[in-house]
Amino acid sequence: MKINTKVLPATDDNIATCAAALRDGKLVAFPTETVYALGAVATDAAAVTDVFDVKNRPHDRPLIVAVADKADIRSVAKSVPQKAQRLIDELMPGALTLLFDRADCIPDAVTSGGESVAVRIPDNRIALRLIELTGAPVVVPSANTSEKPSPTLAEHVRADLDGKIEYILDGGQSEIGIESTIVDVRTEPPAILRVGGVTKEQIESVIGPVRLARERSKSGAFIPTAEVMFSAFYPNMEQTVCKKYDELAELGRTPVILCLDGNRDKYGERKTFTVGGDYREYAHNLFAALRRADAEHYDTVIAEGVDTTGLGLSLVERLIKLSGGMII
Repeated sequence: MKINTKVLPATDDNIATCAAALRDGKLVAFPTETVYALGAVATDAAAVTDVFDVKNRPHDRPLIVAVADKADIRSVAKSVPQKAQRLIDELMPGALTLLFDRADCIPDAVTSGGESVAVRIPDNRIALRLIELTGAPVVVPSANTSEKPSPTLAEHVRADLDGKIEYILDGGQSEIGIESTIVDVRTEPPAILRVGGVTKEQIESVIGPVRLARERSKSGAFIPTAEVMFSAFYPNMEQTVCKKYDELAELGRTPVILCLDGNRDKYGERKTFTVGGDYREYAHNLFAALRRADAEHYDTVIAEGVDTTGLGLSLVERLIKLSGGMII
């Protein structure tokens, strides 16, 4: 049955309305500092199942759980290792997700039957207030269908989920624009399973060395309409980007280049989308740029490569995933 989805400004009254909807087993989309999330009460197995159905997400892909306070982590995790506590103290709230052994209150629907639960505290006033008023942990996958890029604006959510969920809380554009970093704190050394809004360097500054475990590709991941490729990062990489663009144009393709603001002039009259002045802005604008490319019917996106230090590593991981490893 089609639902009359309402987009609400994130006023105190509307946040309270959405919290009541969550307690009633409904689904609500809301902003976090990374991307917009699709929320359901994590201890409500039926509501969590609805999240999978609405997103067309395979049921073997576990969901992240968000809580509103550091102390609440112990309500969803069986134990909190010492290094995990240090990360919680130093980097939460924030774009960091930690993997724990799950508490008994977390149903199989959240964890895909596994014994671990991924937990984070969003660094966003609206998200924190919503979870606090709900009075329960909330699952927070991105508020999109699984074939679409993660949403950074309420209008992105509506384009994907209109008629499928109860409310969308409009809190403006997400600050970071890519997902949280996931760290398995149950291993020694801890393992980064997904790089995102918190860098490897930030994590190691708190707990020492960690290992990087490449995220395994799973069905249901975002598949852009446009073909995505990106350049390796080296001096004068724009020459390779221009050459590939021209080759595609000669074949009748319609490419567009994603580039940093300061590099725009290097591409002459070629079609470009600028994505910001630095890597943080690039990350912030990446998914929105891909949506724009689809909306404007470009069939190929050529993204500038980046250095793999700091947030650049998160960007490279995303570009590899989006392009299927197509590097030029």
